[in-house]
Amino acid sequence: MEGCSCSSASASSSAQAIEVEGLGFSSIREATVHDIQLAFKQNQLTSRELVEFYLKEIERLNPVLKGVLEVNPDALDLADQADHERNAKAPGSLSMLHGVPILVKDNIATKDKLNTTAGSCALLGSVVPRDAGVVTKLREAGAIILGKASLSEWSHYRSHGVPSGWNARNGQGKNPYTMGDPCGSSSGPAISVAANMAAVSLGTETDGSILCPCSCNLVVGIKPTVGLTSRAGVIPISQRQDTVGPICRTVADAVHVLDAIVGIDHNDNASIETSQYIPKGGYAQFLRADGLRGMRLGIVRENPVYYFKNDTIAKQTIEQHFNTLRERGAILVDNLKIANLDEIYSSSNEETALVAEFKICINAYLKELVDAPVHSLTDLIAFNKENSELERLDYGQDLFIKAEATNGIGNAEKEALANLEKLTREGFVELMTKNKLDALVTPGNSVSCVLAIGGFPGVIVPAGYDSKGKPFGLCFGGLKGSEPKLIEIAYSFEQATKIRKPPKV
Repeated sequence: MEGCSCSSASASSSAQAIEVEGLGFSSIREATVHDIQLAFKQNQLTSRELVEFYLKEIERLNPVLKGVLEVNPDALDLADQADHERNAKAPGSLSMLHGVPILVKDNIATKDKLNTTAGSCALLGSVVPRDAGVVTKLREAGAIILGKASLSEWSHYRSHGVPSGWNARNGQGKNPYTMGDPCGSSSGPAISVAANMAAVSLGTETDGSILCPCSCNLVVGIKPTVGLTSRAGVIPISQRQDTVGPICRTVADAVHVLDAIVGIDHNDNASIETSQYIPKGGYAQFLRADGLRGMRLGIVRENPVYYFKNDTIAKQTIEQHFNTLRERGAILVDNLKIANLDEIYSSSNEETALVAEFKICINAYLKELVDAPVHSLTDLIAFNKENSELERLDYGQDLFIKAEATNGIGNAEKEALANLEKLTREGFVELMTKNKLDALVTPGNSVSCVLAIGGFPGVIVPAGYDSKGKPFGLCFGGLKGSEPKLIEIAYSFEQATKIRKPPKV
């Protein structure tokens, strides 16, 4: 751990590897939410045993992987409470997440003994006014907040020079498959579920922060339509692009988490309008093995969206997956083009908008804290200067400084926002509607910017390894509110391929 951490992510526990017989898995490692609930139902496992197992795995693996920032000191008490509730309530009356431990990214507020710091020493000891909206929903579902997952500091929005997966409180997170770059900013949630340090986890994305770490760490991520999940109580970058979503080992697990966290939160007005997209009966009904049948999937083979052109092994794997999609009944519409793709990725429109939005949003978040060592972006910049060694100021804080220099949404920002809307309308929306697509399928997370600037959803599923042995996923992106179709497609693909294997750690 780095110097400013006031709570260790390692935890003493007497738990051994807990063997669970007759449920299709030999131990808790790699257990799905369904497996866990079945073990609960058959009295072969308790929430306490489950939490003890994960605490032991964190103690064993986290000193190297650094996926977990803090462990909840109340986790075992919460597990005992869940066990008591399960014994007292009628079978079938509890949610799929009841008694299941979940890690939440450290930019998601919890009103408990855990810190909420975005990985920065500047927010250690700050007091949040309430649980984040999504945490309230998780607690209502009976989930156990196991702890805080690590992240790229300030969700990778302090400086372009800060390494992905690094923060001052926890140091450098590592990909459990390669021991290299875990990608970010939701690196901790992806590392932790990939390495079985938690059952499920929650991340956030502004542009690529769920899709990238999930691709690199061979796990499933859902980046929901912006506003489908509440951002209230989440340390922000942009209300226009920020979204909160699950990072899990399977599509089904991610969908169970999504079902628990969607819905109206009056502390986030966007969730009110976006709630129209939530299907009656929830999202689990779309976990269909035949979900690819009749789906129209678009393929764009242009850089940077298709960036494996020179990697023979990855390219071969992707083509095999395209064939699988066809065999499962999907209609592939190939060699499509997104209008103005180069401009989307090369122009400064997104950054111009984000730096101004960040200053507004972060100042509003800091102002709402009950108590904090810092109260504004100005204070954060000063803190980093005063604690330059602790905060590795050699990595820079150029984005902070750029944001501080802005003065609200002026003419330049309005022009950038108008350009982003135009690029979205004439690019992705036109592509999807003109070709009557249900989803765009792309390798890795390269499509993240296209989805981010329009607030669109994406689901990423493990797909294989490139020529260097680095994992990558296949991403299915769609228009706003298209999560039901994306889940059908992603689940059907996952069931047909079953690529994910745990890392050898």
